[in-house]
Amino acid sequence: MENPASLSVREIDARLCVAGSHFEIDEVEIGGRRMRVWKNAPVTLADILERSRQLGGDRDYLVLDGERLTHAQHHERVLQLAAALVEDFGVEKGDRVAIAMRNLPEWSIAFFAAGLIGAIAVPINAFWNGPELVFALEDCDPRVLIADGERLERLRTETVLLAKMRVIGTRLEDRKTSEPLPAGIERFDEVLKREARDPQVDVESDDLLSLFYTSGTTNHPKGVLGTHRHICSGMIGLEYAGARIMARLGMSAPDGERATPVILVPVPFFHATGCHMNLVAQAWFGGTVVMMRRWNPEQALDLIERERVTGLSGVPAMAWDLVHSDSIGQRDVSSLQSLGGGGAAAPPALLRRIQEVVPGCGSGTGYGMTESSALTASIGGLDYVERPTSVGVPMPICDVRIVDDEGRDAPVGEIGEIWIGGAMVACGYWRRPEATEETFADGWLRSGDLGRLDGDGFLYVVDRAKDMVIRGGENISSLEVEAALLAHPSVLEAAVFAVPHPSLGEEVGAVVFLKSGEAADAGALRRHAAERLAPFKVPTHIWWTDEPLPRGATGKIQKREIKARYLAARSQP
Repeated sequence: MENPASLSVREIDARLCVAGSHFEIDEVEIGGRRMRVWKNAPVTLADILERSRQLGGDRDYLVLDGERLTHAQHHERVLQLAAALVEDFGVEKGDRVAIAMRNLPEWSIAFFAAGLIGAIAVPINAFWNGPELVFALEDCDPRVLIADGERLERLRTETVLLAKMRVIGTRLEDRKTSEPLPAGIERFDEVLKREARDPQVDVESDDLLSLFYTSGTTNHPKGVLGTHRHICSGMIGLEYAGARIMARLGMSAPDGERATPVILVPVPFFHATGCHMNLVAQAWFGGTVVMMRRWNPEQALDLIERERVTGLSGVPAMAWDLVHSDSIGQRDVSSLQSLGGGGAAAPPALLRRIQEVVPGCGSGTGYGMTESSALTASIGGLDYVERPTSVGVPMPICDVRIVDDEGRDAPVGEIGEIWIGGAMVACGYWRRPEATEETFADGWLRSGDLGRLDGDGFLYVVDRAKDMVIRGGENISSLEVEAALLAHPSVLEAAVFAVPHPSLGEEVGAVVFLKSGEAADAGALRRHAAERLAPFKVPTHIWWTDEPLPRGATGKIQKREIKARYLAARSQP
């Protein structure tokens, strides 16, 4: 009998994707191009919502502290809000519905309701400060804003802006002050006091569904446009990733009732990973999403024990914290079946530690971007053990190229820029034609990441061409931080780059050159930056230089040279 472990991943792909199978691949025209798609993928978000009701029923879908919302209850509330948005708030197909709140049950209700009526859901980063929130709202121009008390507090003085949209507020008791909010804010629970019914809006697979903001490499975030097809394709992609691991072990998908996933999700829903790969995925699987207010490994272990969590889906730093907890040896983590995630580099030592402290627990990782609808490649099981530095093999409906500086395909094993093509690539950026043309060219997404492919088709990400810091899974634009530093009256030049961190992956470092005769200290500069940036973007490391920063022939600051010099000096005893 043939040993499945001896088969290449591509041979396994061919067997899994055979005609008539659940993973059968079809070819359709999207935007004038023929592309491979999952034949059996759901068509719109409404299909996922209906499957959630049928498959999940009275099982918990969302758990937050003492609150529990079943799949059936969630379905009813989504229909209530959808009807209200159409009939009471005048939301039409293509209108934007902005969602600004931390991970709450209301976040999910708002996202699904917007998708159900053909609106474009706009998840806004809940970590952003007031001016950053204002930028997003001005940029997306929503018909309705649905926000929690903390976000409304940050927008309290923006009465002119808020007057341009209808505002629905929830968790107003979470506000830090008793200052009055602008007039006209309607309470979420009051809006839901209506009959639950489907507004029956005609929505198709390639209609726009979402606008996720990503920091990229510019001063301002860019809104990535996603369709129903993008998020629906991801559901089959997740199933496929698991099926590929099992096929590698010589196992088929189990017949009959399978253990229902209970996933601990500390990552924010306003990122594609939190939304696509966790929140919406558990609606599709009929599983449970256990939310956390903020990441804390001891509290995470409490939840794992209490809720019998089967998997943690976060950035690698969270899994690292969990398996290095002082109390892990005294905890009952027998329910855990997987510890994985993405969004940042995972050190090989993490896999070894997981195997030590949670024997039998699977692990894996993947690669993707907001612009590729979160999931491009995945790895787990035996493949991850054998190749712990790889991010996996691309999904069968995705194409990946490694492109050299001349625009040619690099040979196997050679490093180049990762280009992604296929039906899961986003439509472009909201109101950013130049950025869209630069990043999405001839059907390919130019990731800005540097990587290589081995002879078996496994992808390795070796560096980022973009000047971006990824701190605990949060993308931070170096140019945005530099702009904040340069706004200080004493600063003449600043270069911002990533500094390695053992658990966060990276944190923000900056080299600063002051104006002649001026003085400043690190504390003052951080306070200055904190007035303009969210706290996680403020530089942790600040170095001072007495000389102008080095520049190349074109006048650009040589950031790689600066980074290498200061990180080398930092490592000296």
